[in-house]
Amino acid sequence: MFDSAQARVNPSPKAAPAMTKSHLSDGDNPSREKDPSSYGDDIAPDLDQNYNPDNDPTVRAIGVMGSSGGPMDSEVRRRSFELGEAIAHAGCTLVTGASPGLPYDAARGAQAAGGLSVGISPALSRNEHVMRYRSPVDAFDVIIYTGSGLMGREVHNIHSSDIVIIVGGRSGTLGEFCVAFDEGKLIGVLEDSGGIAEALPEIVPQLGKRTGAVIIYDSDPEKLVRRCIERYRSSHYRRPSTFVEDLGEEHAWPASRSSAPRAS
Repeated sequence: MFDSAQARVNPSPKAAPAMTKSHLSDGDNPSREKDPSSYGDDIAPDLDQNYNPDNDPTVRAIGVMGSSGGPMDSEVRRRSFELGEAIAHAGCTLVTGASPGLPYDAARGAQAAGGLSVGISPALSRNEHVMRYRSPVDAFDVIIYTGSGLMGREVHNIHSSDIVIIVGGRSGTLGEFCVAFDEGKLIGVLEDSGGIAEALPEIVPQLGKRTGAVIIYDSDPEKLVRRCIERYRSSHYRRPSTFVEDLGEEHAWPASRSSAPRAS
């Protein structure tokens, strides 16, 4: 937690070196008029031209989604804290919905272990976050105020996470799971944590989809994080995080009459 007594006044920053003409732009590159989606040849020189996101097995952020209210067992809260610690020890950033409850316990654990805790708030501001949504601010290094509301915030949570871990949970957590599942995410489930996490083994077979999502179950927080990271690094990073249902020919959806070619 920030201690105002230990705060120091930073010295005045050194003046930035003058930019050379090669770093300046005379205006928009005319080549972009033909292809407005491309930055063209005058892109910033510090971009790594060799970086390929399709060949990057790095796990940067792990999201923890779970119960923010209702009855919560003290043992589950303790394991949620350990989950945050494990994520920090793995060198990953923790992403939560900046909510109370089990995600808050994970955020506290991540900070206690020296990790980075990022909260994605449904609110427009810190005032609304605290006063309207009754949510904490003390366990987060960064809070992103989306103004998207509770359900809109869920999508940001999933998109910001390489791996999503479900702990307990109610209807909101189920919504986050469904977004992650439809988008082919790697999903961890902390077993014996109650709520939606306990119901998923029965729910998943009823979904009737093959989205590429992978679900890993484990009751031990540290083992769950390790297994998820190992799976992501070995194979799952190759899968784009987008909904692409692989139906196969025998399971393909029948074409509607409106999509059928007209008779000549």
